[in-house]
Amino acid sequence: MSDNLSSEGSWPTWKYVIAASIPVAICGVGLYYYLNTGKKETPKKLDSSPIKRFEPEGSSSPNRPADVPLTPKAVVKPTKSELQQAQELKNEGNRLFKQGSFEEAIKKYSEAIEVCPDKHNTEKSTYFQNKAAALEKMLDWEGVVRECTSAIQLNQRYVKALFRRGKALEKLHRKEECLEDITTVCILEGFQNANSMVYADEMLKAIGKEKATEKYKGRKHTMPSSLFIKQYFASFNDDIISFPVTEDQKLQATESGYLRAKLDMEKSDYTNVIDNCTKEIADGSKCCDDAGDKTEEPTANFVAEAYLLRGTFYLLLGDSEAARSDLQSVIDMKDVNVKLRANALIKRGSMNMQLQNTAKAESDFNEAVTIDPENCDVFHHRGQLHILLDKVEDALADFDKCIQLKPEFAMAHAQRCYTNYRQSFAKKDVIQTQNAVQQFEEIIKKYPTCSETYGLYAQAKTDSQDFEKADSLFKDAIKIEPENATLYVHRGLLALQWKQDIDAAVKLISQALEIDSKCDFAHETMGTIEVQRGNLDKAITHFGVAIDFAKSELEMAHLFALQAAALAQGNIARKYGLRPPMPM
Repeated sequence: MSDNLSSEGSWPTWKYVIAASIPVAICGVGLYYYLNTGKKETPKKLDSSPIKRFEPEGSSSPNRPADVPLTPKAVVKPTKSELQQAQELKNEGNRLFKQGSFEEAIKKYSEAIEVCPDKHNTEKSTYFQNKAAALEKMLDWEGVVRECTSAIQLNQRYVKALFRRGKALEKLHRKEECLEDITTVCILEGFQNANSMVYADEMLKAIGKEKATEKYKGRKHTMPSSLFIKQYFASFNDDIISFPVTEDQKLQATESGYLRAKLDMEKSDYTNVIDNCTKEIADGSKCCDDAGDKTEEPTANFVAEAYLLRGTFYLLLGDSEAARSDLQSVIDMKDVNVKLRANALIKRGSMNMQLQNTAKAESDFNEAVTIDPENCDVFHHRGQLHILLDKVEDALADFDKCIQLKPEFAMAHAQRCYTNYRQSFAKKDVIQTQNAVQQFEEIIKKYPTCSETYGLYAQAKTDSQDFEKADSLFKDAIKIEPENATLYVHRGLLALQWKQDIDAAVKLISQALEIDSKCDFAHETMGTIEVQRGNLDKAITHFGVAIDFAKSELEMAHLFALQAAALAQGNIARKYGLRPPMPM
């Protein structure tokens, strides 16, 4: 058996970490759903038995041949070979190990290493590994790493030594090196040992969380694309700060920072929005101070609107702390327009959804319903939360209420229809599924310019494996919104699932990046594809860009985990020439 590792084929996404589906959001906002990126195959049963890697290898006493008498006659004993002497020393070390005499066992293993000829790599690697097992019992993690490394240098396929070294590296807080060893173990085991895979997943999550915590604190907040901002505001109907500026207000703009911010927004110029809102808030507070009433809420001019608009842009920037502070200021203003307070609660609820604080999100939405029960936006956004919580009936009830309050809200119609489709499809209710498809056709006829309807309908058709129709729907959506980068990514993923056409997928996602270089979804997807193509350096670069544009610490942690997996695979390839098999 060769000591050198080699395998054919290109690198795929790390088999355990990167799921077969990628979470995406049509139009950058609204309902989140999943696009499958490859054919589903029935997985082989994973070995979930405990990994017995903590005892030294080999018998503690040599086997006695059956034909040798217990008390042989005096004969001339043959000279033992160096390998036989080494094996006896190893067996003696094993006996001492089982007695708990670890220091004495280490001496015997060291003697075995000295005696064993260099040409017997496999046997000698076992002695190093057994010595590491004894050092592990003594909590000498540096020693474990040292001895396992010697074992692996002699036998690069030594799973037990790789696993033991990985555990020791974790104890030494060297997580990336630990991940490399455990990933190598997973590859050598053919991804069939559940324990190894779970351990690798734990390492990836730990690395992702650790790096995201450090990066997120000092990160530079980046404004998303103009299209993303427009689509975000389009997901609201009762948001006062997104209403057009009136002619009378235009005349007041020279005196109002808020109105100047609004006029800039209408020109898609978001550079000074936050600064102008800050000036409005400062001027409003000054007016109250000059009036001698410091206890009254500073609601003069457009202070409440300025807090809400500034908080919204902090949210878009991914600055959750600043956004939460401004939104809370609006929520606490009891005498302002109730729709401002309800909108602040909805946005805070959506932010809590993004941060996976579902209980807080639900509380915010419920409070918004209490203070403004006729606000369609509350039911629209709470319906999305209920979908995430798998409360389908509650989601449908919310979408129904939203449509009742705002019959022309096309996005709500589309999301209600998709929710109906998913429910009937899951239940294998053919009639209801056909009804949902018919509803999609009717909504498209009624609202032919709502790209989200086409996107959700395309996902429904993808689920039923009507790929040709799904592709046609994505093309229609792109005609409506040719500057929507996410639509190109969705169509690229469909090309992978439908035809396994990586070149077509890369071309479409490259178009997405030309349209919007800040599209983190496009960078993440391209990184995943580059891993599959074996272009690990490119993958790492794409994941790095996506990290810079991540909108939450959780999203950043996920991206850091993907990047760490790619880095580990690259290092394993360079060290051992080892690659997992290419997926279908």
